[in-house]
Order: sequence, then C-alpha cells, then structure tokens
Amino acid sequence: MPTSELKKRIRNIPDFPKKGIQFKDITTLLSDPGSFQQAIDLMAHRHFGKGIEAVVGIEARGFVMGAAMAYKLGTGVLLVRKAGKLPYKTVAASYDLEYGKDRLEIHEDAIRPGMKVIVADDVLATGGTVSAVIGLLNKLGADVVECCFLAELTGLKGRQLLKRQKVFSLLQFEE
Repeated sequence: MPTSELKKRIRNIPDFPKKGIQFKDITTLLSDPGSFQQAIDLMAHRHFGKGIEAVVGIEARGFVMGAAMAYKLGTGVLLVRKAGKLPYKTVAASYDLEYGKDRLEIHEDAIRPGMKVIVADDVLATGGTVSAVIGLLNKLGADVVECCFLAELTGLKGRQLLKRQKVFSLLQFEE
C-alpha cells in the first residue's frame, strides 16, 4: 500500500480542540491492522542493524508508536510523561504551550550516557514538545539518532525547532 493510501486512513476533524484547528485523528489508521503494521514497518525498517538501544515514546500517542517500533526493532521502550506520572526519580523539562507551560519527565536512570535512541511520536506540529524531550535526553547523555513521526503538519514548521536533529515523518500534511 503506498503512503498516499495511509494518508487517507487519517481522519481530519475540523475545529478540534478549538476553532480553526484541523485535527489529524490517527485512531482510524491505528484501528486498521494492515495500515498500522505498514506504518510501523516503514518507520522502523530504516533502523535495522544500526545499534538502536531504545525507542523513546512521548505521552500519549507516542507510546503507541514507540512501543510498536521498539518491538519491531527488538529494543526497549522508554516513556516520557507529563509531570507527576512516573513513580521513580525523574529529570524534567518545561516547555511553552500556546496557552501556558507544561512539563515532561523521564526516569533519571532510563538513559545511559551514549545510549543510541530514537524519539517516536504521532504528529510533528510546532515541535515544542519534542524539542523539550530532546533537551531531557541530551541532559542524560543520550545519542538521539532520529526523531520519527507518523505524520507532520508541515505548515506549522516544527522542523525548524529541530534543526540539529535528524527528522523523519512518514506522512506530510500542509494543513
């Protein structure tokens, strides 16, 4: 199935979560076994044999992408969560939202210095969240091989915040 067919599996929800936003609902792609498998295969296959030690999934839909990619690559999956959700000692990063600030955390012992990781999430939009995650991983000494997304909203220019990172998005949407 070409990626153009995968794009058709993503539902567009106008004016969600607020007026003017065209929300890309990936649940329709995830619920179709063939589409989900193909998307994960295409996202993960480029990393076979490259020594990836873990995939970092970003709360919440990034957990789905990250866990499936980690399974495919035979690695562990590491979780980056919102503040207060992880039970052990954490390292945190704050980042700006259009309406305020938020905070992400990872367990302080999740990363070994030099560990080769991929960051996985569902959609690259403005890049603020993944930029904060990169900051956390750099603080812990990770070697971030790539930031990998199911989809990218190119018009929001999230890649510009990630200039120093290798970025891959399987599907691109202008809106």
